[in-house]
Amino acid sequence: MRIVLPLFFALAISAPLASATLAQTVAATEPAPIATQAPAGSAKPVQKTAKAEPAKPKIWEPAVIHAETDDSDADSDGVAAVINDFAVSDYEVRQRLNLFLATSGIQPKGDELKRIRGQIITQLENEKLELNEAIKKHITVAPSEVDNQINRMLGENHVTIEQLREVLANAGSSEDSLRRQLTAQLAWQKTVQQEYEDRINITPEEVNAELERYAEGADKPHYLVSEIFFQVDNPDKDADALKDAQSVEEQLKTGGNFGMIAHQFSQSPSAAAGGDIGYVYDGQLAPELNAALKKMAVNTVSEPIRSIGGYYILALRGRQEPLGTKIDAPKQDAISTDSVLPLARLLLPLSAASTKDMVDSASKIAANIRAGFNGCDELSQVPEKLKGAVYMNLGNMRVGDLSPEIQKALTNTKSGEMAQPFISTAGVEMIARCDKKVVIQTAYAMPTRQDVENMLFDQQISAMARRYMRDLRRGVDVEVR
Repeated sequence: MRIVLPLFFALAISAPLASATLAQTVAATEPAPIATQAPAGSAKPVQKTAKAEPAKPKIWEPAVIHAETDDSDADSDGVAAVINDFAVSDYEVRQRLNLFLATSGIQPKGDELKRIRGQIITQLENEKLELNEAIKKHITVAPSEVDNQINRMLGENHVTIEQLREVLANAGSSEDSLRRQLTAQLAWQKTVQQEYEDRINITPEEVNAELERYAEGADKPHYLVSEIFFQVDNPDKDADALKDAQSVEEQLKTGGNFGMIAHQFSQSPSAAAGGDIGYVYDGQLAPELNAALKKMAVNTVSEPIRSIGGYYILALRGRQEPLGTKIDAPKQDAISTDSVLPLARLLLPLSAASTKDMVDSASKIAANIRAGFNGCDELSQVPEKLKGAVYMNLGNMRVGDLSPEIQKALTNTKSGEMAQPFISTAGVEMIARCDKKVVIQTAYAMPTRQDVENMLFDQQISAMARRYMRDLRRGVDVEVR
């Protein structure tokens, strides 16, 4: 059976504001008009009062996040840590830390940034041990295998290799850093596979027992869940764990990437898969966690929940109704000129002097914002991260009273979606619908025997991989500088 271990890194190109920066600052022009003049006698749209938009918005530029600490040697090229005979350089730490900050969408400061830096150092230490173990077992990773992983990333995120390199460069990282990380992951997967694959035997009885467990919950709703877990080993540390959880919750609210943050902060085995624990049925988790899930809407994140062992932050990524539930396809009214929609506008100002590179860069950022759009409340916070961007709550607008460009952009949208960004005389325009997004319901379907066998295999091989790493770290001499 082919081993399938989760990669410890998932590049979130589509994370809001994590993609690119302009080559230079861009002076803004007058914003383009939102609505055309209404014909005489036409009904006025019901519209909320919006804050006055400045005639000359401030110069905007996406924030570039780099790892900066208070340590005097933070920018040196010295040694950050030594594990046995292997050194972890400050350069490696900066490259990996900048990569994480850019792809996670968070902006930690002070002690939080130092803690992340410490975790990055530990991760790099583990990679040194993994690569050394692979060398001992004569494991090799061909450049073409790393190429395949990068090509998969490019395909999943719909970007080119040039765009990826630009993302990494703007983040203060590099393609070389990414390739080193992927090489270590692939080598470790092969090493674990060689060591343990022949020792795993999934019996028919185990598969039958698991299928019976699935059947027990088939008549209940199922939730697709990710978690971030903060362990409480000592009751005296409960308040510290809660503080950490609340800090991460705040980062998630401001656009942080859940999977990347789970990988970096979560103390659960699911961290290796970005916190993904798959589908669970109603009543399967601890009562306090289950109660929170039942109240959550799809694509939302919970506040920290105290449960067995510590605090949990849950993300509800999907929901399935009980087996056999008849699901009616959601109906959405077609958009006409008489449609009245709650709208918001985000403008990335450009001027007549803007170069093609500036326009392209702004367009890429707009595309990333659209890909990560999760409601107008979050969209309103973008100017806090994106200097000079202009947000307006337009209220309820009659489509026929909008400019032709906006009418065209809204044509193919559904509730809770953002229209395709377009360029106006003012800059890159993003128009978002603020009505509640319609969630497409699905009914639960029982997994096949092969699905269950693969899942059991992955669980066992992942547990063995964690035990393998604990054994490698046991007794090693680690010095963090």
